[in-house]
Amino acid sequence: MKPQVKIDSLVKDYGSLRALNGISMNIQAGEWVALMGPSGSGKTTLINILGGLDTLTAGHVIVDGVDLADLSESDLVRYRAEKVGFVFQQFHLVAYLNALENVMLAQYFHSVTDEKQAEEALKRVGLGHRLTHLPSQLSGGEQQRVAIARALINQPKMILADEPTGNLDEANEEIVIGLFRELHSAGHTILMVTHDPEIAQQADRKIELAHGHLAIDQRISMDDGIHFDHLLEQIWVCEEEGNRADLEHIRTPGGVDPVKTLARMEDLKLVQVLEDQEVQLTDRGKSRARDVVRRHRLAERLFKDTFRIDEHEAHSQACKFEHIISPELDQRICSFLGHPKTCPHGNPIPPGDCCNHKDGEE
Repeated sequence: MKPQVKIDSLVKDYGSLRALNGISMNIQAGEWVALMGPSGSGKTTLINILGGLDTLTAGHVIVDGVDLADLSESDLVRYRAEKVGFVFQQFHLVAYLNALENVMLAQYFHSVTDEKQAEEALKRVGLGHRLTHLPSQLSGGEQQRVAIARALINQPKMILADEPTGNLDEANEEIVIGLFRELHSAGHTILMVTHDPEIAQQADRKIELAHGHLAIDQRISMDDGIHFDHLLEQIWVCEEEGNRADLEHIRTPGGVDPVKTLARMEDLKLVQVLEDQEVQLTDRGKSRARDVVRRHRLAERLFKDTFRIDEHEAHSQACKFEHIISPELDQRICSFLGHPKTCPHGNPIPPGDCCNHKDGEE
């Protein structure tokens, strides 16, 4: 398959400073790539060159068959408007324009403005009720969602995001990353600079730069996330039942090394392994484990009550189903089942947001 982006021996110099030194790689259409590395490694420089905000010193950067090195400044302006959507850490909204006008501004630079289309873009990111608010009247998470709507308004093939959650709290970070998951599912190519290994884990591929060189190019397996969720669920159950969570009580599927898996989970700040080998969930791990347990137990209840499957088979099917339930589907299943409090085995189902807004209850 012909790559959407082909980078060949890319060099970028700023005077005597070499920011990128002979980088070569391909990016396929629809790929989500996490770009990592220490400060000064060349991540933002690479993003800026791909986005046509900066020019290269040597080599080739070919996007959709067009070599950016051959484009004039006016050509680059058109390229930026038609091919790329930018999402920055600092939002870069115009302070005296409201949310709708900030999105329409991107349309203006592309062709003509369309208020209805801009309104739909804001509704897509959950801001249909904030159209006339100025940036100063929006939270950080809402401002970033306006920035995402602005990036999407011209239907770009590629989205370049430079630390898009860097200024957000954990709740807003999850909302924004959820939007990127939706964009990825819709087929957008995403290149995202991030320092957060858990965010990187959600991408298809991790590329790490060091001193302007390509240090790591690693495809991320969906199995990794499934193994993490499997262990998180076991640790949650151990704590729920008052048992000690350690290597004697938790198991990894398919012969996967639990020590190495737990070490990676520590790097992702999902667990903490104590000196006596007890494994504890961090706040981040507890939140993720809670969601996994909720999805699994809802799935068990769905299979048993709706499809009349026996409890053993319901558990087996739920183990497969829990990994593909989106947050929206989670709430729909819960509402369909009447917000059940326990799974078929009597274990509690952690409540979701939908359970706090049940019809007929305060």
